[in-house]
Amino acid sequence: MSAVEILRIVPLFSELKDPVLENIAKLCQQKVYQKEQVILMEEDTGDSFFIIESGSVKVTRLSEDGREVILSFLYEGDFFGELSILDGEKRSANVIALEKTLVYMIDRSDFLDLLERNPLISIALLKELATRLRLSDQHIEALSLSDAEGKIALVLLRIAEEYGIHHRGCVTVNNLPLQQDIANMAGTTRETVSRMLKNLEKKHWIEREGHKLTINEYEKFKVSYMSK
Repeated sequence: MSAVEILRIVPLFSELKDPVLENIAKLCQQKVYQKEQVILMEEDTGDSFFIIESGSVKVTRLSEDGREVILSFLYEGDFFGELSILDGEKRSANVIALEKTLVYMIDRSDFLDLLERNPLISIALLKELATRLRLSDQHIEALSLSDAEGKIALVLLRIAEEYGIHHRGCVTVNNLPLQQDIANMAGTTRETVSRMLKNLEKKHWIEREGHKLTINEYEKFKVSYMSK
């Protein structure tokens, strides 16, 4: 897809007209990252805003005991790096490519100028930041109260809510993260993830085929685990 087509699916720019998108596209610089390459490092100085053209990344931090904690996964059309752009502080997390990933980069001064000249972008950014904060708060609260199966179910729900395809009461995730990555989101081990996924299959809540996962009777699944 062209830069304008990518910008059109980014929540911040979706309400803008094509002439404005074309001007934004002129500010974008394209860069390619290979699988497992670090795009951003926590505590580094931030001077660019990133939009994913293709591929996927994980956003992580290190716990006090040195374990990787995954905060989220981002895919085509998602953006990151906005916090350092806004406050001028150092990066708050690491961002690592999960596969070959192409990104568009906008320089900090250009991005701040966009916010000043386009109130629609500023409003959309506030909405997106509020949504991310709310999801993070819900995730932290839910994981602190759940057993192992509940923790994994809640991680699956979060992934499904953000990236799943809804169809006839089911939700399909076509590129489920690796079990170790799910473990790092849930604060548990890969072995536990493997066991809990099998438990959920036995209960007919989920079906798996390679990296494709389908949650059956999604609303019932959601109510069952969100209420624990």
